[in-house]
Order: sequence, then C-alpha cells, then structure tokens
Amino acid sequence: MKKSLLSIAIVAVLLTTSCYHARVETGLQPSSKVVEKTFASSWIYGLVPPNTIKAAMECTEGVAVVETKLSFLNQLVGAITWGIYTPMHITITCASGSGMAAAPAADEQMLVENTATEQEKVAAFEQAVKTSAEKNKPVYVYFQ
Repeated sequence: MKKSLLSIAIVAVLLTTSCYHARVETGLQPSSKVVEKTFASSWIYGLVPPNTIKAAMECTEGVAVVETKLSFLNQLVGAITWGIYTPMHITITCASGSGMAAAPAADEQMLVENTATEQEKVAAFEQAVKTSAEKNKPVYVYFQ
C-alpha cells in the first residue's frame, strides 16, 4: 500500500511539472559567443533568484539574447528537494560587433508632430495598426 501511494505521488509530481522558458531579445545582432550557466541556483520555487551573471567581460559588444529555462534535470532536482533548491539554465548570447539591428524602413515608420492634436495622434496610431496588419511587420510611431 505504501509503495503504491509513493508511486502515485511520484507520478503526480512528474505529471504536474511544466516547462519554463523565457527569452529576451535586445535587438542587437547575435554573435556565436555564448555565456552559459547550466545550474544557476535559485531557492524556494524561484522566489530567491540566482545570482546575476556578469557577462560584460565576455560580451564586450553588449548582449543580444538572454534565455532562462528549467531543463528536465533542473526540474528533477527541484522535485527531489521539494522546491527548496531549484536550479535553472541561463544562456546569454553576446552581440556581434556590427552594432544595432537594421533601422526600420521608411514605410515602417510614422512621424507625428509633438504639436499634433489628440485626434491626429489617435489617427496616426490607427494608421500604424492598419499598415502593420497589411504588411505583417511592426510600424514604429515617432513623435518629433
């Protein structure tokens, strides 16, 4: 009886876990240089986050992408410790030396005067939404 309850509990824990994955892109062109920490220590179900990874020495051109995730092994360790210790996998992709991502094309930009009326500003945003939907690209609204 005890073994079957333990088996059910283990299966329930494994079935109720979920994948965690977050990706942040800065807009800089990524390079092939990657800074990775597979077991960044977090505590109490992630309430106490891992220490900050100082990637400035490796990523002299800046950071292009930051990814955090819980691998199967990370989740297994978290389950074994009942969430007290939950490691996470952090990957930082450095930016290449080519600088910022390409500026948006002229048809992807809308310029609005700072002195525009509220109606003109609303109309500009409505036009930006329409253009974005038609071209399936972002449209940037700038106030000058």
